[in-house]
Amino acid sequence: MDVKFNQAANAYKNAAQMKGFGTPALPGEEQTGPSFGELVHESLDKARGKTYESEAVSAKAIANKAELTDLVTSVTNAELTLQTVVAVRDRMISAYQDIIKMPI
Repeated sequence: MDVKFNQAANAYKNAAQMKGFGTPALPGEEQTGPSFGELVHESLDKARGKTYESEAVSAKAIANKAELTDLVTSVTNAELTLQTVVAVRDRMISAYQDIIKMPI
């Protein structure tokens, strides 16, 4: 199956728009959506928010103002968020190492 570059690039652009990632810049175009750095920054802010939320529920539980189920749910969500951040970090480091190993 012979796929031309423009067809592949347009398919990628359309898929990114459907997923809500903004419009990726094709060669020779300006980027109209958020950059990769902005997406990472936004995701880390959300992860930090989950951690702060878990700490707030933990403080309420210590003061007997929160239910045990709320505490367990918030701590589990914070733990899952941390595991996701660590997995993404590991993947990024692995991709960087693969790029460094490529011959020029």
